[in-house]
Amino acid sequence: MALTLRSSTSFINLNDTKTIKTPDEFSSPTTCFAKIKPSRRLRAKSSMQEAQLCRDKHSTMGGIIRKSEKREMVHELASPPHNHHRNKVPVFVMLPLDTLSNSGHLNKPRAMNASLMALKSAGVEGVMVDAWWGLVEKDGPLNYNWEGYAELIQMVQKHGLKLQVVMSFHQCGGNVGDSCTIPLPPWVLEEISKNPDLVYTDKSGRRNPEYISLGCDTIPLLRGRTPIQVYSDYMRSFRERFRDYLGDVVQEIQVGLGPCGELRYPAYPESNGTWKFPGIGEFQCYDKYMRASLKASAEASGNEDWGRSGPHDSGQYNQFPEDTGFFRRDGTWNSEYGRFFMEWYSGKLIQHGDRILAAAKEIFQGTGSKLSGKVAGIHWHYRSRSHAAELTAGYYNTRYRDGYIPIARMLAKHGVILNFTCMEMRDTEQPGNANCSPEGLVRQVKMATRTAGVELAGENALERYDADAYAQVLATSNLDAGNGLSAFTYLRMNKKLFMSDNWRNLVEFVQRMSSEGRRPRLPEWDSTGSDLCVGFVKGKNGTKTKEAALV
Repeated sequence: MALTLRSSTSFINLNDTKTIKTPDEFSSPTTCFAKIKPSRRLRAKSSMQEAQLCRDKHSTMGGIIRKSEKREMVHELASPPHNHHRNKVPVFVMLPLDTLSNSGHLNKPRAMNASLMALKSAGVEGVMVDAWWGLVEKDGPLNYNWEGYAELIQMVQKHGLKLQVVMSFHQCGGNVGDSCTIPLPPWVLEEISKNPDLVYTDKSGRRNPEYISLGCDTIPLLRGRTPIQVYSDYMRSFRERFRDYLGDVVQEIQVGLGPCGELRYPAYPESNGTWKFPGIGEFQCYDKYMRASLKASAEASGNEDWGRSGPHDSGQYNQFPEDTGFFRRDGTWNSEYGRFFMEWYSGKLIQHGDRILAAAKEIFQGTGSKLSGKVAGIHWHYRSRSHAAELTAGYYNTRYRDGYIPIARMLAKHGVILNFTCMEMRDTEQPGNANCSPEGLVRQVKMATRTAGVELAGENALERYDADAYAQVLATSNLDAGNGLSAFTYLRMNKKLFMSDNWRNLVEFVQRMSSEGRRPRLPEWDSTGSDLCVGFVKGKNGTKTKEAALV
């Protein structure tokens, strides 16, 4: 039975001559991706000939973490030795953000089917998909439409893959890598229009509709339900709809905890050019519910004046730490007031995560599916004393305080995996004026998870297809400094991933992650046919049609 892709898609673009060559265009008899042992093959056929594809000489993924320069932060660790010890790490691949259409149906199912088959042949463990609140509960409170996700789960099961599902309570659009727009449910936006304080607000009064403010977590402002109740009902509906798949196909539930699904404040919004890298961002504590909480906390501390507003000297989104009174080297952040404010601000964030994860644990307990929560990799200004960009996002991590251990302990309390980003980044790749250290940040988080006794999983923060990025992930997944990785999720599946060089790099990376870091020997030639090929078949009208055939 043949599966035919007769038009270009967002997953595999058959019209992209840079991605797939036709048999007549091959300069040598064969060209291909890495050969693996699939249970089924995706073949290309031609009316004139059947092209056999194989991979070019495989490129090595060599590369080690460079020796660390002398670090400024006292909690940053020395670089690990080059001889890394790793467990086998399963690799998942994120599906496109628009896997489902705005009507809730699976987008381009034939292309998705072919893509999943290719990923299975590459040896990946499974895929990750966002279950968008804005699509599922679009038609009204407690009115859920899971049908598109049901079709996807069945397709994933058919190919013998596993699934990580993200309970995405945030808006899609306005952040790095957002390729489509999926707002919050219309009925929620209607409530926001009536009460703008439902969303995060900065000191200039700018509202951010990405996510409901955690200041109203326990207030019944969403048509008689609190945000925590709304999230809980949503997760409960998912559990009931997919009970038979939990713990089997649906291996993990990643619980959305904020903007981009991450446990953080939306301190660096890119929409409309509000923020640009490497700006410090701004505190998001100016909706009336957050202001009321700050006021009550200040009064309880005996310093009523501290509750009138957030820091007045914290600068603007695109400034640097030394441009501000709060974040500069000996700034207000390290004063009695600064410590009070940051304890409150970061404490509210951790309390928010605790509430949602407590509900998720109760709902999914006994289903066999793991729970995870995502923490953002905010690596810019990491080498400064105040770690300004982390502070505005809600991570109270400074030269004198480890801000990730409290987060890791909160996750450990509920048996939740900490999923962390920027695993692919190297310090030497970052601009010098931004004081970045993604490597130091990753090492700190690895030690925090080890201290708290919680599993650590990883993602790449930006789209990368090169061998150097994969080599960095391999290096950071070792056990020599803190926790090793329990899983890695690659961002993201799209047509670029299936370009020959990119595909070859992915295949080798997956094999090395599953073989404890050893570089497998991949064959130079594939005499039996490649795993993912596209060629020509003759249609009924005698014309050539590009086709991916399942045989």
